[in-house]
Amino acid sequence: MIDWTDAYNNMGHIPGGPDYPPRWMAEAAAFRAAMLAAGRAELDIPYGEKPRNRFDLFRPEGEPNGLLVFVHGGWWIAFEKSVWSHLAEGAVAAGWAVAMPSYTLAPDMRIAEITREIGQAIEAAAKHGVGPIRLAGHSAGGHLVTRMVCRDTPLSAAVLARLSRVTSISGLHDLRPLMKIAANEKLRIDAAEAQTESPALLAPLPGTRVACAVGAEERPEFLRQNDLLANIWFGLEAKTSSLHIEGCHHFNVVDGMRDRASALTRLILGETD
Repeated sequence: MIDWTDAYNNMGHIPGGPDYPPRWMAEAAAFRAAMLAAGRAELDIPYGEKPRNRFDLFRPEGEPNGLLVFVHGGWWIAFEKSVWSHLAEGAVAAGWAVAMPSYTLAPDMRIAEITREIGQAIEAAAKHGVGPIRLAGHSAGGHLVTRMVCRDTPLSAAVLARLSRVTSISGLHDLRPLMKIAANEKLRIDAAEAQTESPALLAPLPGTRVACAVGAEERPEFLRQNDLLANIWFGLEAKTSSLHIEGCHHFNVVDGMRDRASALTRLILGETD
């Protein structure tokens, strides 16, 4: 019998796991302060009426090459945008603007409703610039960004026309196993929602390009979830790729986003496949 809670438990299997959130917050605060001092950050831009319907926008020097929207993880039940500001560093250095939204968390919203909120956030962020759009998300955020390119997408045709690459980092693409974890007391995923909100069980939009990246040292279920979407959507004629990043686990796999030259940043921005 599989202990599904343990199968998805990163904090309990990563050495020094509890030390990561304070570190993220300190690094994010330092990056925000530097960007505000340079006049290249706008914080708490509203995209809806709920308290967490806000995004931060970080701009490069000069005219942006386009817009990256990064959606954070945390099991749809934890964290907010200001924990992750530092992850904009690599894309900003490459000349991209980066939007980072918060969203209403479970149990105050179900996952289907959070999906619609992220659609609203992307639509609002898209109005703050022109040019191509890239999406990236980590863990639960990987689920949310891949939901944006399913055939029942909440995004408008105008935004989709600018969207040419989605990157799911350690993403959760099949929600059915999550019905068996302890966190489902808050998530309230049932069989119907697992069917309608799992990207792996849905069809991608025609021409979708999705990169799935995961730390090579992650829990087996995250490796499986990563490769699952790339394999299934490839069979549905999406353009997919799967990358296992050596030496990385669930908490440090996103660190590559701080480096303009990293394989992860280049993948997200569409410079490599």
